[in-house]
Amino acid sequence: MMKNGERPRDYCIRCGECCLGSSPTLQMEDVPLIREGYIQKGDLYSIRVGEPVRDNIENKLIITDRELIKVREKKDSRGCIYYDEEARACNIYDHRPAQCAALACWDSTEFMKVYKRPKADRKAIVYEEVLLAIMDEHGTKCSYGKLDRFVRAIEKKGNEAVERILELLKFDHHVRNFTLKKLGIDSGEMDFYFGRPLTETITMFGLEVVREPDGSFFLTSLGENGA
Repeated sequence: MMKNGERPRDYCIRCGECCLGSSPTLQMEDVPLIREGYIQKGDLYSIRVGEPVRDNIENKLIITDRELIKVREKKDSRGCIYYDEEARACNIYDHRPAQCAALACWDSTEFMKVYKRPKADRKAIVYEEVLLAIMDEHGTKCSYGKLDRFVRAIEKKGNEAVERILELLKFDHHVRNFTLKKLGIDSGEMDFYFGRPLTETITMFGLEVVREPDGSFFLTSLGENGA
């Protein structure tokens, strides 16, 4: 569409809006970027099946039916961690993910072609059998399906349901410490291997967790402590 006789823009002006608005989800074709060290596992986090997530295409909250791997966003921002605002440039531009390479704010055609191709998942990247076994155990015991059922049961079952939720939170916390100590994996990579901690994502279920001085968890309704 033309405005005041001007042709619509069809080139990048490096405004940074794309990078500041969100971070990319990795496609299967991006897996070599991780294997070759251009993208570090500590710069990624996994979104597990059943997890509530913002769909940037539809601009709404959905329950994902497939595993996703995303580049981290900056703290207190939706912007990609690889974007340098001062330089208005990507720090890994020559090895950027497929979604980034295809993104053109004036025409989404190429991006949508990439977006529809197979997404990367953890098992395309992780090969260590012991670690895979721990990930599978975590996925079974700390599934979002279970968490959702227990949250919904609070109204009828009260403390019984709360205790089941706390068991999930404790195991999720334990498995990260166990993996850190026994396998020597960097603590910054835990969100890649196990997804974001349930103590953080549980806010999407209307609850929040308070950590007591003795290390135990206390569960409350969201906003109850600050209201």
